[in-house]
Order: sequence, then structure tokens, then C-alpha cells
Amino acid sequence: MATSFKNHNEYFQDGTKNSRRTKTQNPNGHPNFYSSKTGIYSSKHPLINLPSDPFLDVVTHIFSSKHKGVSALIDSSSGTSITYSQLHPLVQSVAGGLHQMGVSQGDVVLILMPNSIYFPVIFLGVLYLGAIVSTMNPLSSLLEIKKQALDCNVTLAFTLPDKVDTFSTLGIPAVGVPENLKSDNSAFYKLITSDLNSVPRPKINQQDTAAILYSSGTTGSSKGAMLTHGNFIAMVELFPRFEASQYEFISEESVYLAALPMFHIYGLSLFVMGLLSLGSTVVLMRKFDADEMIRLIAKYGVTHFPVVPPLLTALTRAAKGVAINGLKSLKQVSSGAAPLSRISIEEFIQALPQVDFIQGYGMTETTAVGTRGFNTEQLCNYSSVGLLAPNMQAKVVDLITGSFLPPGSTGELWLRGPGVMQGYLNNVEATLLTIDRDGWLRTGDIVYFDHDGYLHTVDRLKEIIKYKGFQIIYLCLTAYTNLQIAPADLEAVLSSHPDIVDTAVIAAEDEEAGEVPVAFVVTRNGCAISPSALVDYVAKKVAPYKKVRKVVFTHSIPRSASGKILRRELRNFLPSKI
Repeated sequence: MATSFKNHNEYFQDGTKNSRRTKTQNPNGHPNFYSSKTGIYSSKHPLINLPSDPFLDVVTHIFSSKHKGVSALIDSSSGTSITYSQLHPLVQSVAGGLHQMGVSQGDVVLILMPNSIYFPVIFLGVLYLGAIVSTMNPLSSLLEIKKQALDCNVTLAFTLPDKVDTFSTLGIPAVGVPENLKSDNSAFYKLITSDLNSVPRPKINQQDTAAILYSSGTTGSSKGAMLTHGNFIAMVELFPRFEASQYEFISEESVYLAALPMFHIYGLSLFVMGLLSLGSTVVLMRKFDADEMIRLIAKYGVTHFPVVPPLLTALTRAAKGVAINGLKSLKQVSSGAAPLSRISIEEFIQALPQVDFIQGYGMTETTAVGTRGFNTEQLCNYSSVGLLAPNMQAKVVDLITGSFLPPGSTGELWLRGPGVMQGYLNNVEATLLTIDRDGWLRTGDIVYFDHDGYLHTVDRLKEIIKYKGFQIIYLCLTAYTNLQIAPADLEAVLSSHPDIVDTAVIAAEDEEAGEVPVAFVVTRNGCAISPSALVDYVAKKVAPYKKVRKVVFTHSIPRSASGKILRRELRNFLPSKI
């Protein structure tokens, strides 16, 4: 059983004395979790029997869990809460209200909202009907909303009250969800307090689509990853539920601080679904502040804090100025969504030596299922992203030869398992490029497995720009997260400018943000356009975090014979200062 650990001088799997080799090997000298014949890495954890009923939906699965949880969701700003005894009836009420509004099985409902205690209620209420949810960043521009709404054929939206008119211009009915629900005549109040909780339910198959979540994948513009009820059931079982089983923590006594956005697969998998099957308490932050974070940990006795790198840095800095008793309830901090630097890990462990620190790896396309850190008294492997989850398999593929590589060798990670998506919506070509006929999903990430079965991320093939330090500020919402920027999306916007004939966008390193977009531009006949004008042009058409930070004018964009942009060549011409 993993516990808090004692030897904090043995941080990394790099040849130091915590780098022990497994004692169990197959006849070829490889550890038993790797087959040299097939090139397949298998989970070191025992196989978990997932529900076999083909007509089981994820909402029924979540609420069939037996636990003694009391408080489900707490809004830290207002103190408003939803108990577990209230949660299921509220989900049924939303489903009944949606049914009365004409929403039926297979319809797509968009949720464009910041974190809210009503987010899970809406999400699960839609799925209860057999309808499909698509989520979006609340900072998305009108152009981005229109594109996604058309792509997945949205029939209804839930959003903040002041965004309702935005959907009206698109001809999409929308329900405004206030920050604090009061007894009034608003559409959402009527919906959530309706007595229509005996709505007839359709037959929902595990293979039916439950959500369409947009991801940039390995390359290119955003695509709708189709995730099924079966994918989400597997996620519940193989991520939060399995992880809870590995510790001595009592799930009903666990309190999670939710600063990650619920519209992203990381926050969605935990706060909207997985943890609610365990009876844990989720405390939502609508406005992130380092001092407030510390106060909430102490006030609510927070035991678990899932983070992304900028949040970990904020916690580390805040912890250095706080008496250790102020964080005495904190048992585990888990980081995901983007790589962590070695120094960030070292500083956190030094600041909070009593807290179990782990990393994890997952994708939208795998329903957040991939790997999860696991520390024991014998091996504390902080720098890895953990062991393969139960029921998951992996391959490491040589980028040049396509051969499968053993532990210690670096190549592209392929994953296979019950969390892997159906495919991309309306995009057969992208699906075939991502998932092969045997169900292997090409992640585009460069990794290696060590000889203990822990996965280490090295680099990525992806051209996606991860804007790590972005601070979302939306009305009263402020939360740190890792946000992906697809260069193809920005290139499409720039190409719409009448005086631009060619363009390419690449990532440039930035000390505070991690990566920022830089645009290389070829103008028509050397037309004079100021860099600031182009920056402003893009900014008006995309969410604030996506805007181009620097424009570089060039005579041509280097491309391969097939027309693919040679981004590596452009990196040689990046300005020294962004």
C-alpha cells in the first residue's frame, strides 16, 4: 500500500540509488511487464473486471456506487453546497426539464461555463437522457463558439447569463446559469427545481457517444473526440476509483480542491464524474488566489489537490510562507496536463515533505486514462508520470524504423485500452491517422519506460503550443490551467487577412508562460503591415490566451515536398526576445 514516504533525498530515476531494477524478468532478460515478441508493455497492476452489461450508462454507474459521502460539491465563494442526498434528484430534475424542452437521445448540448457546483448536475442530467455533452472554454470567441456548435450540431447551450445573447445570434437556444441560484423565475431555476424526475429513459448502450470534447490531437486544428458511456465507465473505474483503492485514505473523508477547469478532461474526469462515485467532497474555487488557496485548504481540511505546473508553483511559493500546521490536512498533490521541471519537483518536495507527490499522464482521446504515479517506501519515483493504469497497454515506437522498443529506449508512445475514444467526429482521415486497425492510439509524445515500469515523458511530436502560465480571468473566475493552442487554428485566422499570402505559427519558449505563439508571415507583394496590427487582428478573432505574441515577416515559409510546414527550420529565426 502506498503511503507518505520518508527518504526525500532520493528524488529521481536517474541512476541514483532509488533506481532499483525489478527482480522479476522474462527469459529474454526483460522485465515481465514487457514482451519482446509483441513490443507490448502491460500494466503492473492486476486486471480490473469492468461492467459487462452493454446497456449500462455512466450516470447509472456513478449513482449505483455505495458510499457514505455527505457533502458532494461546495462553492468556496458563496458557501453554497450540494449534498449527496440532493445530487441524484437534481440530476433527474435537470433531465426531466430538458426532456420537456424537447431534448432527446442523441441531441448535443453545449456547456460553456466556468467551474460551478451546477456543472456536474447539468452534465450528468444531459447524459441521463442519452443526449451528448460538448464543453468549451468560457473565454472562447464568437467565431470559435460558432465553429464548434456547427461541427457537432448543438441544439441547446448552458452558459453564463450574459452569454445567452451570444447564442441567440447563432440561433441556438441557451439557458443562463447564475453563479448563485435563488428562488426566481429564471429558466435554470425552473429547470433544476422541476418535479419531472420520472422522465422515461431510453436504452443507452455503453458504445453510445456521451461527450464530444475538442482536442488538437497530435497535429492540426481542433477535432471533436467522441467519448462513449463505456469510455467514461472505464475512466471512473481505472482512474479515481482504482487510485483510491491503492491508499489507506477513506474516500468519504477525502476533500478535493478543484481549481482545474471542469470543461477540460482533467477536471471533468475528477470533479464532474469520478470523485462523485466515491463519496468524496469537491470544493470549487471560482476565483483563484494563492492566499485563498491556503485558507481553503485549512478551512475545509483539503486532503487532495490536483494541479497543473503553474498551480504547483503557486502552492510551493505559498507554502514557504505558511506554518506547516496550516497545510497539515494535505495528503496528496497530483500534477498532470504538462511536463514539470526537475527544479519545480525538488522545490515542492522540500516545501511540503509530508505530502505524497505524484504525476499522471492522460489525454482527451484516452478519457484521461493512461498512467498514474505510485510511490512506495521502497521506490519514490517523483519524476515519472507513473505506472500504466490497469487494463491499459502501451508500445514505444521507433520514429524512424517503426520498430517496437524495450525499456530504456525512447520513442513515440502508443496506447490501447478501454479509455480510447471512438474517433474524431466527422473526420475519418484524422481518426485513421490516430488509431490503427488494432486499436492503438498514437499519442505523438516521446517517452521511455524505465526498468521498474514507470513512464517518463521526454518531448513530443505534437506541434501544439501549451500556454502553461495562462491565467484565466473571466468575471469572478480566475484559475490556472494548461491550455492548448493549435497552430493551424491561428494560421487559418492569419490567412484570412487580405494582405497575407502565407503564414506559419510555432511555439517560442517563455519564462513565465512556458510557450507562446509566434507567427511567421509572408505579405502580398511586400505590403506594409505593422506587427501590432496583425496581433490585434488575431486577438479579435480568438480567445485571449490564443493570441499571437510576436510577428516575424519573412520572404517564404519553408515546406516539405508534400507541403508540410518545416517548423524546426523556423525556430532558427526566432527572435531572442518575445
